[in-house]
Amino acid sequence: MSEALFGSPTGLLQRLNRAEVRVPDVRAAVDRLAALDLGPEVGLTVLDGVRGPMLVLDDAGRRTRVLLGELAVEMTRSRVAATADGVGAALTAWLARRPVPDRVAAAEGVAVLDWTDDRQTALGWRVVVVRDGLVVPWRPSRTATLPSVHQTRSSALGRAAVVAGQLRVQGPIGLWTATDAPGIDSAVLVRPESLLAELARHGLRLRDAHLVVTPRRPVACAEAPVARRLVAEATDASATLPWRTVADLGWA
Repeated sequence: MSEALFGSPTGLLQRLNRAEVRVPDVRAAVDRLAALDLGPEVGLTVLDGVRGPMLVLDDAGRRTRVLLGELAVEMTRSRVAATADGVGAALTAWLARRPVPDRVAAAEGVAVLDWTDDRQTALGWRVVVVRDGLVVPWRPSRTATLPSVHQTRSSALGRAAVVAGQLRVQGPIGLWTATDAPGIDSAVLVRPESLLAELARHGLRLRDAHLVVTPRRPVACAEAPVARRLVAEATDASATLPWRTVADLGWA
């Protein structure tokens, strides 16, 4: 489970003063959430096992299992309030980030650029699904076949090619923002030559166009020195690359 799922872990003094989220708190939140209309193919159940009660999430044929004790520990570490509202909100956030089912990715997935390594030094394509305003990455299940993975990725590239967006030119920089959904701005780079053509129509003609990619953020395009300066001044992890090299990127 991601440490950032319920917020970043807190400092030592704050951890000493935190309220502990317990398994019964999480179980009560599951019961409340399960009583809601989560969709025709989403189901939540709790099974009692040797290691303790386990939450079983079924979503369009994909099953996810997690111990309630693990959820409780992560919520406590992230300083989730040990109240019905606090635990309920954290569990809702966990549900929103649940693994994407293979057939949902095949039907709705969009290709965007993402980091391929934990150090955030290399970029690659990734299939994502926009769910409740969140960009959720798809990772093939253990039952996904290689042909189906290729087909899903191909379909995602096709959807990325028609993602609508807005281009703004500010001096020597062009900034592209997707308007179809937040966080899928880099989908435009499936067709970077179209972005350059759009820049030219706005009066910005670049001799050595470089892209500044920050996953889940708008895409900037500028001459190489300007692009490097943007990356140096960025607060989020970013990368710059010549536009022609986008075609050589693999899958994350």
